[in-house]
Amino acid sequence: MRNSSSIPGLWLPRKLDFFSATTGSQILEFAIVLPLLMVLVVGIFDFGTAFNVKQKIVNVTREGARVASNQPTNDLWPPGVVGTCAAPTSVCAVRDAVDNALITNKMADCGLSTANASLTPGTLIWTFNPAGCAGPMTLTINRGFVVPNVNLQATPPFQANYNIEMTQITLSYPYQWTFNRVIPLLVSSASYPGATQLRSVAVMQNLN
Repeated sequence: MRNSSSIPGLWLPRKLDFFSATTGSQILEFAIVLPLLMVLVVGIFDFGTAFNVKQKIVNVTREGARVASNQPTNDLWPPGVVGTCAAPTSVCAVRDAVDNALITNKMADCGLSTANASLTPGTLIWTFNPAGCAGPMTLTINRGFVVPNVNLQATPPFQANYNIEMTQITLSYPYQWTFNRVIPLLVSSASYPGATQLRSVAVMQNLN
């Protein structure tokens, strides 16, 4: 019996079936689309996480301002009086409140619990710069923040304008991106910052 492959004309359909197979083209298409899918998925996750961290920072600064509003102000002068964090005891208490709020929100405190303050000369502004995170973190506590010319619109003698002394808490927190690791898969020359500073400010009136 003759082999069918040796019969002239019978091998041609088999060759055509081989070239019409779609398996190879599907693999190629998947290889082309995969980087785009990775960038899309990681981008959605990363930006969603960044938004969540931003909301946590807002809550942390509000907690710091709430604690600060109940702290005494009689230890702010003279400026040489300091507590355990190279600042007045009331300022150290605010630092500790912010640190505890970060930990409660499951965020790295970057070493804030042991950071010392630096005083801006001639002001009531203390700054903490812990260095325990991938990017710089800055906590600024302004115990002498003033809202000027507030008209209380009340009965005499409270109809004049007053300066309201408040505490302003400013937190700049580094967010480490994952997106910058996958964007080169899509565009080899693309660059994206490794970390971004997320910032939040909260203000509350001094009650003591």
